Amino acid sequence: MSEFTGGCACGAVRYRLTSGPMFVHCCHCQDCQRQAGSAFAANALIETDRIVIEQGRTSAYPMPTDSGWPHDIHRCEACGTALWSDYGRRPAIRFVRATTLDDRGALEPDVHIFTRSKLPWVRLAEGARVFEVYYDMRREWPPESLERRRAALGDV
Repeated sequence: MSEFTGGCACGAVRYRLTSGPMFVHCCHCQDCQRQAGSAFAANALIETDRIVIEQGRTSAYPMPTDSGWPHDIHRCEACGTALWSDYGRRPAIRFVRATTLDDRGALEPDVHIFTRSKLPWVRLAEGARVFEVYYDMRREWPPESLERRRAALGDV
């Protein structure tokens, strides 16, 4: 599937991703746990111009982080569902909450990051790519995803 649809809890916001993501993180950091109210956040990294809002409105809310990096969560204005994030105030890419997709299981994580703070009762699949903190992007990302990121941000 190259196009995905999703939305918020109340249905006011509907969006479409015009391609698959560059990469999918399952983040177990304490910030994601606190902000998601769950054990982790599943984030699909994608270029902002590949997110089409078909109805509704979102607003960005700055969130405090343990790292000090800027983090803005874009939420439905009606119900407050977190739909995507901008980490580092880089307007060209977003971290879409993969579980806001209509098919919540459509995007399996490529990596599990910040597992040093993974909750002890979370079990990861055998063979999962697991990192205590972060990883070397050039080693883990597919070449075509690295090229997409380079085109969007001018770096890698």
